Amino acid sequence: MEAMEAVELRAALVRLRRGSGLPVVFGGLFRDGGPRLRIAELHGAVTPALRGLVISTGSGLGGKCLALGRPCAVTDYPAARHITHEYDVPVSAEGLRSVVAVPVVVRRQVRGVLYGALRNALPLGERVLDAAVAAARDVEQALAVRDEAARLVEPPAGTEPSWEEVRQAYGELRALAPRVVDPALRARLLAVCGRLETAAGVPVPVAVADVRLTPRETDVLAAVASGATNAAAGRRLGLSPETVKGYLRSAMRKLGAHTRLEAVVSARRAGLLP
Repeated sequence: MEAMEAVELRAALVRLRRGSGLPVVFGGLFRDGGPRLRIAELHGAVTPALRGLVISTGSGLGGKCLALGRPCAVTDYPAARHITHEYDVPVSAEGLRSVVAVPVVVRRQVRGVLYGALRNALPLGERVLDAAVAAARDVEQALAVRDEAARLVEPPAGTEPSWEEVRQAYGELRALAPRVVDPALRARLLAVCGRLETAAGVPVPVAVADVRLTPRETDVLAAVASGATNAAAGRRLGLSPETVKGYLRSAMRKLGAHTRLEAVVSARRAGLLP
């Protein structure tokens, strides 16, 4: 696993453990597009049984999660009937019973899986699942940023990004860079953004000094900046998703933005968002 991916995975697992209260968390990412995943990070384990374990798609709880591309959980791993049991020996060696597995999905492709576990056969509540999904989303965002940075720095041979693609990519990178945990990767992404800003003939979103957003437009942009969907922003602000969409469209028009992330970037550069 590349060092930067390892940093993001480790940080997400730490957040998962803190947010869920689960004593054991672990996970891994696919490497080089191969068919199997290796458990590379563990926190709270008391044995080395799970470290380096290779997970095949469809096998065990994690393999089922990878195959379906959605969260899966069991209350009592050794007795679970809806999973295969190739990994019972290492799971039992660590004493795990209740386990949840959540996929890491980037652009509809499963790239890895995060696990959380108890050493008791107890139901895993909504708080645990929410924390696991949130941790997986963190890793997804980091991988998406890395992929986009690689695409911009080294575009495929024989291809040339369009004017609008460069503009949109810039906005996405500027908005996502502050969320990257690894300082070296974050600095590299910001350097790429700087190159786009100064490159001759490359259009980038610029702050408009006289833009004035209404309080609700600012609230909606702040929610979008935190990663909220229209529905989530609506629940947070007491608005319908359609109303949120309307405020967002209005803010984007004022800022001259073409995407949600570009609007966030422009608003921040104009001093309208922290």
